[in-house]
Amino acid sequence: MKDVQFGELPFLKYDCDVSSCVYSPDGSSFTVALSDGNIHVYATSNWESTWMLNGHGQGVNSVAYSPNGDWIVSGSEDSTVRIWDVATGDCLYIFIGHTSGVKSVTYSPQGNVVASRDDGTVRLWDLETGDCRSVISGCGSIGDMAFSPRGDTLAFGSDDGRVRIWDVASKEFRSILIGHTGAVSTIAYSAQGGLLISSQYYGDTVRVWEVESGACRLAIGSFGSPVVSPKGNQVALYSGWYDKGVVLWDMETGACVRRLSDHKGGSYSVAYSPQGDQIVSVERDRAVRLWDVETGECRQTMFGHTSSVKKVLFSPKGDYIASASNDNTVRLWSRSVGSGVSRKISIHHSEPVMSLKYSSKRSQVASSSEDSTIRLWDAETGVHDRTLTGHSGNVHQILYSPQEDRLVSCSRDQTLRVWDVESGTCLHTLSGHTNAVVDVAFSLQGDQVASASHDSTVRLWDVNTGECQHILIGHAGVVWFVTYSPQGNQVASTDIKGAVRLWDVETGACRVLTGHSDLTRKVAYSSNGSQVASVSDDKTIRLWNVETGLCTHLFVGHRDGVSRVVYSPQGGQVASASYGDKTVRLWDTESGECRHTLIGHEQCIDAIAYSPRGNLIASWSDTGEARLWNAETGDCYWTLDYDGSTPSGNSTLIHLLVWMTSDVECFITGDGGGSVRVWDVVKEGDKYGVNMRWRSANGQLTVKDACVQNVRGLSDLDKRLLKQRGALGEPSVRLRDASKKMMTMTSVVSKLKSSSSGADALNQSPVSSTDPETQGYAKTS
Repeated sequence: MKDVQFGELPFLKYDCDVSSCVYSPDGSSFTVALSDGNIHVYATSNWESTWMLNGHGQGVNSVAYSPNGDWIVSGSEDSTVRIWDVATGDCLYIFIGHTSGVKSVTYSPQGNVVASRDDGTVRLWDLETGDCRSVISGCGSIGDMAFSPRGDTLAFGSDDGRVRIWDVASKEFRSILIGHTGAVSTIAYSAQGGLLISSQYYGDTVRVWEVESGACRLAIGSFGSPVVSPKGNQVALYSGWYDKGVVLWDMETGACVRRLSDHKGGSYSVAYSPQGDQIVSVERDRAVRLWDVETGECRQTMFGHTSSVKKVLFSPKGDYIASASNDNTVRLWSRSVGSGVSRKISIHHSEPVMSLKYSSKRSQVASSSEDSTIRLWDAETGVHDRTLTGHSGNVHQILYSPQEDRLVSCSRDQTLRVWDVESGTCLHTLSGHTNAVVDVAFSLQGDQVASASHDSTVRLWDVNTGECQHILIGHAGVVWFVTYSPQGNQVASTDIKGAVRLWDVETGACRVLTGHSDLTRKVAYSSNGSQVASVSDDKTIRLWNVETGLCTHLFVGHRDGVSRVVYSPQGGQVASASYGDKTVRLWDTESGECRHTLIGHEQCIDAIAYSPRGNLIASWSDTGEARLWNAETGDCYWTLDYDGSTPSGNSTLIHLLVWMTSDVECFITGDGGGSVRVWDVVKEGDKYGVNMRWRSANGQLTVKDACVQNVRGLSDLDKRLLKQRGALGEPSVRLRDASKKMMTMTSVVSKLKSSSSGADALNQSPVSSTDPETQGYAKTS
């Protein structure tokens, strides 16, 4: 398994809350602070624990590396600040003086001063002498602090609404910035240090100040916390309280540059990549999202946390992302594969898949879901290309235009959206419906779309302008389905009362096909457009003459409501599926005879589709159960049993199965667990088999109970990952690897012997007593 890439890294799991985490400046180590008072230091080469630093008597709130990465500073609820040696794990200093828990700590850019704050005071500590340089108090409750890039000043905000700038050398306030009307929560300097950005808790006003003059250059209302880009020309604003996503603002002009997310729910943490070209954010759905700053495109969505995420950060090189969550884990995400190519993980939807479509020109699969997103995939490899966001409700249906350069979507949020497939840009938002829009269809020329809504109307829209051309009124209840005739001059729609309506696209004239006594789920035109088939909850299928409106055949046989109907490519056969009786029936369109009843499904059937040549028919359940049948004989060629996925319970799902190309038989499926799969149909003699080409990931490698005994070529990191995910057995250790391990053990033994005490060394914490005399230097003030 040499060079195998599993697409993820081990996560770090603890028995208590993660308070803070940080990379060293060179990215070689990573430190995690915990609420139990311990600090874990890891080597990022293999994510093995280097030290567990214990000495704090209560939870550690904040940790930071010195600029050269040699030391770590920590602040704790036990009111102390500690300095640790990264190489040895020794506690070098204990700074005592705070009278309440230390909330945050930070190094000056030169590394010679540490600032620490509790609720009411800020203290500056000299790292050469161990003395407390300054004690700043009397400013109220202090919210955040930051050193200037030159380290000559320290800015902090407090609950009196003021931002104070402290001169480190003179030990006096250089200026006090007044303008906020509530407690100041966040402070950040621009990269050059000429500007200072602050935000407040209530009112969420963000202000940009000129440090030299103290003038307020910009005031941006109703937003949360600011993060300054590495170049200092841009600020990203986010809020956990407002449904505004992440918004980028130009620092010079104050203009809004771009909105990165329309996701409903606040963002809790945001970070720029070191290069400033990407942003990572976390939102209420627990997802970690990676955004392109230039285009605003969501490049990667990472799921795995089971509780809210409190912090995200990039590694110093920008190739990894770390996220800390209230689920007591830190998850590590790889952003790059090979030489800097952005990885687009095939992460699946977080809610059931509602619709699937295939673009032959682009070799692309599009999927929509109840999670309000549309995802585009490479049909060959399964690589996730992009996620289209904007809808605020279930995306019921998606459809490529005939030219395959546009994609239209409809949603529970009462809108349709027209997307440019190449760029992922939303070209138009079509508003007008007053209830959920559940189906959409493209005209033959691709210049018009028809939409069906629960508001009992069908609307026709101009794709190029986004204008509504016609509102077709006549249905007596919820409209379920809409489709164009093959010639494009007619639209058929169905409703909850059982009526099928045929509309003239030009005039809006309507012909009503009556006969069904219950909800009509779907209609399908024959290939020449002379006939239409309809299925209903009244357990019947009806064939209608389009010209006369007369019912030519009534198919009876299903023992429960019929939810799906499709014509064979040649038009001589119709297939129907019942969600309730779990059968597929094949009917002769000429004689009306039921040729075959396909029995075998144990779960409710959600989708059926003929292969492009019409010789095969596939049936699928959103629980993951599937069957492949011979359309001529009714024989079952292949089965996939129920895989334990949670069904959506939604019998109105539009398309959970579509065939791809006519020259190579393969089909796409979606399920209630949010997964998308592509299957290849392989002919073996006179029979057929099915192999899965790819499946969208579920956010975590699934290898539980898989045997990896004596597997060769795995890195130490991957061995740890497989063991963490439940794999069984021990991978093989090559002689060269064994030699490396022996050398590593020798160096560890030497390190332990050189530590100050054997017992302490075995605990990986040279300083464990709370007595200052045993902990190096303890300074009080």
